[in-house]
Amino acid sequence: MRAAIVGLGVIGRVHAEVLRAQGETLCAVCDTDAEKLKDFSAAKYGDYLRLLDEERPDVVHVCTPHYLHADMVTEALKRNIDVLCEKPLCISEKDIPRILEAEKHSAARLGVCHQNRYNAANAFVKEYLKDKQVRGAYATVVWRRDAAYYASGDWRGRRATEGGGVLINQALHTLDLLQWLVGEPEYVAANVSNLTLSDVIEVEDTAAAIFSGGAEFSLFATVGSAADFPVSVVLRTDAETITLLPDTVLINGKIEEFQRDGRAYGKGCYGTGHEKLIADFYDCMRTGRHFMLDGAEGAKVVKLILAAYASGGKRIKI
Repeated sequence: MRAAIVGLGVIGRVHAEVLRAQGETLCAVCDTDAEKLKDFSAAKYGDYLRLLDEERPDVVHVCTPHYLHADMVTEALKRNIDVLCEKPLCISEKDIPRILEAEKHSAARLGVCHQNRYNAANAFVKEYLKDKQVRGAYATVVWRRDAAYYASGDWRGRRATEGGGVLINQALHTLDLLQWLVGEPEYVAANVSNLTLSDVIEVEDTAAAIFSGGAEFSLFATVGSAADFPVSVVLRTDAETITLLPDTVLINGKIEEFQRDGRAYGKGCYGTGHEKLIADFYDCMRTGRHFMLDGAEGAKVVKLILAAYASGGKRIKI
């Protein structure tokens, strides 16, 4: 497969490393920062549309800032080029239908990079719950992101370009896991606030949300912690309490054995799922098999997050 990557920040380089390890051909890269292009031997572009039209890759990996995703995804689909988009799929409710419409009318496929579904512990719990009813769940994301982190990209911490704060960035994967494991809720009541970074960012650093109706779960997330702590998800069935940590599963306090993951690419908080997700997406391209994280699936968590932002502390329909 001839692949292209647009956006050569931290996550774009993770995709490049995985492609190299899997023996795929990186035919072109694109970034508006010419310095970042120097690290690659592939054809270099500063303009995304020009790359699509001149290189005609089999697949393009969209690894740019959040606000660029919707347009870049739809442009690739219009050209019948498969596209794998980093999270979030988009940051606006109005972008969801136009992305799904472009996907529907394209001969290409769309995949969304919710790689934590592929982490071994998460996949084990998904299979374990197959014949069980989850009565409720909660998750915590307690991390630290300081002023230097937000200064590393001028799009970070701004509503127009990031789409929000901790909910749409750091907590998105955990919220996706909750709805994947528990089911889709009908309502949300949420509060978001900026408790520690009000002089640094214009979006929330802390959020609390309760989702209900059909599926019941809650989430607390902050990037205002003094340090990073492991993400945790706790689920209750009729007879069990299941605790899910990054590389550990406990059922009623007993550690469960499962096949551990291999190498992690990039920052530790990314987990080990990128390699498996990208391999699965490419296998779907080659075989015609359906990829589970298509546009509709990737849009689910965006809808939850946007509803949480709209809630303002009141219970509203998603």
